[in-house]
Amino acid sequence: MRRPNGERAPRNGEKLWTREGAPARGDRDAYRAEEQLTEAERLQRELRSVRPRHDDPEIPDDVRAGDLDRVARNELKTLSKDNAEGVAQHLAMAARLIDDDPALAHRHALSAARRARRIAVVRETLAITAYATGDFALALRELRTQRRISGSNDQLALMVDSERGVGRPDRALELGRSVPRDSLPVGVRVSVAIAMSGARLDLDQAELALAELEIPELDPSTAFSYSPALFDAYAEVLEELGREQDAVLWRDRAAAAAEALDALDDVGGDELIEIVEEFDTANTDDRAGADDSVDSDEPVDATAPEETEADDVPTED
Repeated sequence: MRRPNGERAPRNGEKLWTREGAPARGDRDAYRAEEQLTEAERLQRELRSVRPRHDDPEIPDDVRAGDLDRVARNELKTLSKDNAEGVAQHLAMAARLIDDDPALAHRHALSAARRARRIAVVRETLAITAYATGDFALALRELRTQRRISGSNDQLALMVDSERGVGRPDRALELGRSVPRDSLPVGVRVSVAIAMSGARLDLDQAELALAELEIPELDPSTAFSYSPALFDAYAEVLEELGREQDAVLWRDRAAAAAEALDALDDVGGDELIEIVEEFDTANTDDRAGADDSVDSDEPVDATAPEETEADDVPTED
């Protein structure tokens, strides 16, 4: 029901207030309540009307939406222009801070997620920052949501490692086996192998951990971006097995690959580098038993249901 002047009449004692916080015209009780407010109470109400719902971390003046990767920015096109700009700035800050201040990076990711919770790259960023702060349960939940939104398995390795983080190495192995390896990009495939190897170590299955890493990419003659991490992981398992000499060899190979890649970055060359070893490997099997790899456990049903995913964005403590 509306009054002759066009205003809606209050229902059941309801008080009408304008957006500016002032009482609606003709609402005498509202005027009376306004008069009874102290100056401090008025100020508090005025601040509440303009204060954001959450205290977002500050964004430096030099941070622009254009600092965010172009592919990620493309995902924000469904948002309004102003919202997309704010989300992009928070994501750019999360990327800038993730190594030096993961807690603050996580706050920026939370701010972005509150504004764009249905954007895959936003949920992915929130998962990565949660992982960096040690909140593996949140990381796992956000990664599941991101995978559901995007249909991508590119963060499968982080999901496997997050299962390890919450103390479920068996579930980590099931998850890693649920996706055919040949359907994954090579870098993701290597990362999954490393995470699976870690889960085997969690279960005191060192021999199987070694077998998880014995993949075609374990090639000491070439170096890709994933090679140093793969060689290091292989060395760690060899050390766990008491094969110290082989472990030293693979650590040297990891260092050589990292050095070669650093040099490549300086000149802007291709990703692939051929490595010529200068140390004697005559008495050491190049693959340290790679040809005698052990088959993994029987595969599990890839269609087994996962834990319930949630679209809700967590709040800061």
